[in-house]
Formats: sequence, structure tokens, C-alpha cells
Amino acid sequence: MANTIYTAKAHVTGGRAEGHGRTSDGALEADLRLPPEMGGSGGGTNPEQLFAVGYASCFESALGVVARRAKAEMGDVAVDSEVALSPDGKGGFVLSVVLDVTLPGVSDLDTAVELVRAAHKVCPYSTATRGNIEVTLSANGAPVSE
Repeated sequence: MANTIYTAKAHVTGGRAEGHGRTSDGALEADLRLPPEMGGSGGGTNPEQLFAVGYASCFESALGVVARRAKAEMGDVAVDSEVALSPDGKGGFVLSVVLDVTLPGVSDLDTAVELVRAAHKVCPYSTATRGNIEVTLSANGAPVSE
């Protein structure tokens, strides 16, 4: 892309079962391990956990953008994320995501839902996943439809 703002770089060896990953700046370094639920030993992180943290943090930043545009005060936002890995029935796998967003500074439920809906439109992770995987959103406990 012509106007790239930032490019993250990482190097991984050994894959998800017994691997190791490191970002080019050294800020993130992690042993990669299969979780016990997948027959592994655990003791490290896995791609689904990294995706869950990445998506939740990006989504929270997108909320900040839309809140500033709307001149809304959200309070100390929290995003709880779940990334599930499931067989696709064709020999492969699919991901699905749940983002539960808490906006303590927004008492009006319709406003909270609209802020989350707007963030989903501008978040780069949401853009990348839209139409590719199931993403379920909630705002202060209420479901958010796209």
C-alpha cells in the first residue's frame, strides 16, 4: 500500500507446536506451544491467544477513534475477546471471534451499541475478518448487529 503507516515484522521457527516467535524490534518474544485442549503440553502461547489480544487491543483503539469523533466519554473501556478454532468439515479449520465490550462511561445502551458498531466499521482487524469469519459483538451486555 502506498501510504503505509506502520509495518510489524516477526520471525517464527518451529510452528505452533514447539515454536518460537520474535518481533523484529524484540518487544515481543514468545514460545509457541499447543494448548492441552489440542493435545499439547501448554507452557507457551498460541496463535489464537495472540490474535485475541491483537484484535481486542485494536478494537479498543478503534473505539477511541469513534468516541472522539462522536464527542462521547466512554470511561475505562474493557474488551474481553475469545478466538475459537474449529474444524471446517473439509479437512481445514476456521476461526470465530467474540468481543464483549464494556463501556462504563456510557449509560445509554443504544449509544453503547452504536459506538461498538461504528468501531467495528473502522477497526483494521474487523475489516480484515469481515465476511471471512464469524464475529459476535456485544456492548455493555447487549448484542450488536452489523
